[in-house]
Amino acid sequence: MSVYDERKDDLERLEFMMGRERGRLAVTLDCITDALVLVGQHGVYCQSARQMGKPAMDIQLISKSLIDAKELISSVLEILKVQQSGLNQLNA
Repeated sequence: MSVYDERKDDLERLEFMMGRERGRLAVTLDCITDALVLVGQHGVYCQSARQMGKPAMDIQLISKSLIDAKELISSVLEILKVQQSGLNQLNA
């Protein structure tokens, strides 16, 4: 099933509220957050043999990559928000 079908309601709601691009990025952040939760749960059971109390190294790397992706997407959302507010002020 396509992400557009699976997340249809979220896409429609957020695209309506934020515009197509920002809405899709917001849904993307939700997808990444869901993945982080699953990786975090997995990390509880896959502990590192070298670093007690920490997830296995592959879990740590996956988590870091997902967190970095969220940070980048959030920065794009902020840039688009600033650009949109600037356009709104020009049109007023």
